[in-house]
Amino acid sequence: MPASAQRKILVTSALPYANGSLHLGHLLEQVQTDIWVRFQKSRGHHCLYVCADDAHGTAIMLTAEKLGITPEQQIENIKREHMRDSAGFLIGFDNFHTTHSEENRFWSETIYQRLKDNDHIASRAITQAFDPEKQLFLADRFIKGTCPRCKTADQYGDNCEACGATYSPTDLIDPVSAISGAKPIEKESIHFFFKLPEFEGMLKEWLASDTLQPQVANKLREWTDAGLQEWDISRDAPYFGFEIPGEPGKYFYVWLDAPIGYIASFQNYCDRTGHPFDEYWQRGGDTELYHFIGKDIINFHGLFWPAMLQSAGLRAPSAIYAHGFLTVNGTKMSKSRGTFIKASTYLEHLDAQYLRYYFAAKLSGSVDDIDLNLEDFVQRVNSDVVGKVVNIASRCAGFLRNKFDNTLSDRCSEATMVESFIEAGEAIAQLYEQREFNKAIREIIALADRANQYIDEKKPWALAKQEGAAQEVHDVCSVGINLFRVLMTYLKPVLPAMAEKSEAFLQCSLDWTALQSPLVAHALAEFQPLLTRIDPKQVAAMIEASKETQAEAAPPAEKTKTKTKKAKPAAATAPADTIEFDDFAKIDLRIAEIVAAEDVEGADKLLRLTLNLGEHGDQKQVFAGIKSAYQPEALVGKLTVMVANLAPRKMRFGVSEGMVLAAGPGDEEIFLLEPHAGAKPGMQVK
Repeated sequence: MPASAQRKILVTSALPYANGSLHLGHLLEQVQTDIWVRFQKSRGHHCLYVCADDAHGTAIMLTAEKLGITPEQQIENIKREHMRDSAGFLIGFDNFHTTHSEENRFWSETIYQRLKDNDHIASRAITQAFDPEKQLFLADRFIKGTCPRCKTADQYGDNCEACGATYSPTDLIDPVSAISGAKPIEKESIHFFFKLPEFEGMLKEWLASDTLQPQVANKLREWTDAGLQEWDISRDAPYFGFEIPGEPGKYFYVWLDAPIGYIASFQNYCDRTGHPFDEYWQRGGDTELYHFIGKDIINFHGLFWPAMLQSAGLRAPSAIYAHGFLTVNGTKMSKSRGTFIKASTYLEHLDAQYLRYYFAAKLSGSVDDIDLNLEDFVQRVNSDVVGKVVNIASRCAGFLRNKFDNTLSDRCSEATMVESFIEAGEAIAQLYEQREFNKAIREIIALADRANQYIDEKKPWALAKQEGAAQEVHDVCSVGINLFRVLMTYLKPVLPAMAEKSEAFLQCSLDWTALQSPLVAHALAEFQPLLTRIDPKQVAAMIEASKETQAEAAPPAEKTKTKTKKAKPAAATAPADTIEFDDFAKIDLRIAEIVAAEDVEGADKLLRLTLNLGEHGDQKQVFAGIKSAYQPEALVGKLTVMVANLAPRKMRFGVSEGMVLAAGPGDEEIFLLEPHAGAKPGMQVK
């Protein structure tokens, strides 16, 4: 199969934060990127994949302090762990670096200076919450207090997980620092801002191009339509990062130097290997640049990053590819259920290629979330990879070894069929190129079904018992091996270790560029097992090993676009002010039937519930912060307990006319209170 003109491609994936272990959500992105890169290399293109650890920020500084080590030691330890786990999943980085490097310092300072020279940096005083004990400014996630709306205690500084209200940290009742417990004070500080609004025209053109997926471009237009705001790119000491030149005590915000880490990692690669650098990052060249990221960080990559590159005189990405989130068994990953699975825990129990294949079978070119259904995972890998693809080689290899000296026939008796498999490669290649891996896998497995059907129809095991049928047995098994060779060429980006074993068996390279004609009179090596079936017991053991008790402490929050918060058990909160019995007696608790439940657009935590309070058809609308624990359709028809006489409260999503009662530690483990058997809507709870 002739290759097209060679392309020069640079690929990156989002930098994992150096404050914790890789989990399967991280691996979804790395596997997606790695498959695409391996595919490009198999097609004969020059494709490089660079990445790095994102190594700056307050969270890393606090973690190091808690562990009694320096931030430098913390990020070096995590980098070794990340590199080990990525290698375990066969991620073929051409370079893996760190943002805490001299290359990144140089490029962060260089880009900042270019922005400043172009009058795209502003400065002004802002007022922030300050921890007087720790002597540091507090991000919203490091402030906790009582919600000003519903009076729920132990809520974070920007929104309430109980009622969904959003507010500023200054609105909290009795706010405290989540780090020291001290009461924050307000303090003024000079901050530096990138003048993003000055790039509105350029960004609107960017969003109208084909550089972004349609769903991503539409989401980012909400920012431009609402009016772009200047972006705060500085943080105050103490802070682990790069100090802004000429501004003592001021540091680059972690999200400024994180994407610059792509440039720095590539610079490090070029310095090590002598590879040309400028043609990949300067404007006007014939190179291509692609970023693979999660949809939660599209604003940084789709707005701030291209605007910075524009001001700095550097090239923009050829495209940015965002993927959705990963769920396990239909819900968010959960430590208590054992579905929050670390990369290292998975590798202790299962072959990485199982997951690579399953991810490929689910990933598309869209930003839709994908689900790792563990039962389907076992069935699909065992059926497709082992039962169909490996089966072709194992069925034919024995006959060739025992009867034909491990050598293929000197003719191809089904040249037309083999050629049709080779010709199918162009359509499969287009699907890989467009990141429609799930469709590519379907096409490949359909070919595997055809190959197995051919062998079943020819029945070489029966032919081998017939007088004078040796040549036909030889021909049939040789065709089977040729079909296997084509299939493994197409699966090589997904299953690189299995492809390597197949290359050793076939004694040839499995690359798209080598698929030109069938192998004839070709010597094979001894066939060795390529991949074994998944034993469901291995999956069960992995889940058990991933479970954590409620008492185990979670690591400090990682650097993300959004703040990830976890509700705490009631026992962990400060005691509330006492009330009299007469006050408590005013609460009217009623049995309610959930007659409708739906997602609330724009709300991460809330579901809109329609509750029936009795035979007279009285209904109330309630917004409940239980989305992380319940699928809306699963709630319809259930009975629950609600506060029926709570005054209506206007929220930005509508009016909430009550409150349903629930308990639990948070995240997926929120449990609606359900009444006893025989309870009916409208009954009062005593």
